[in-house]
Amino acid sequence: MRADPRALRFGAAITTLVLASVLVTESAWPLAAQAVVFALGAAWASPYAMLFKAFVKSAPKETEDARPPRFAQGVGLVFAVAGLTGYLAGIAPLALVATAAALLAAFLNAAFGFCLGCEMYLLIRRLLPAAKMEVSQ
Repeated sequence: MRADPRALRFGAAITTLVLASVLVTESAWPLAAQAVVFALGAAWASPYAMLFKAFVKSAPKETEDARPPRFAQGVGLVFAVAGLTGYLAGIAPLALVATAAALLAAFLNAAFGFCLGCEMYLLIRRLLPAAKMEVSQ
């Protein structure tokens, strides 16, 4: 499966705005909504990417493997759930740090096209075959 990098950056920009609003308002509701978006993006397709595709009809000049961005959505989900846990349990440092970490990753993707979760995916893929070789020898 292939992904349109323009849609991924569009989604990261919306995610950046949502997560910034969480930090400004200290409300868990937008974070809960973003967690749902992360879950859908990890399991199926990002609603933000689908919104992009509904309005932008031009084909991308190039596409990329969808597995790294899906993994990145899963990482975002982990941070969103950690942030929600912090908000619901009244642990403000956990809520703020987890949300800020997700915000940083989304901002890097939106502003610079650097997907931190995608890079983690690629690093893990490189390390796992080496680990399997060491175990089998």
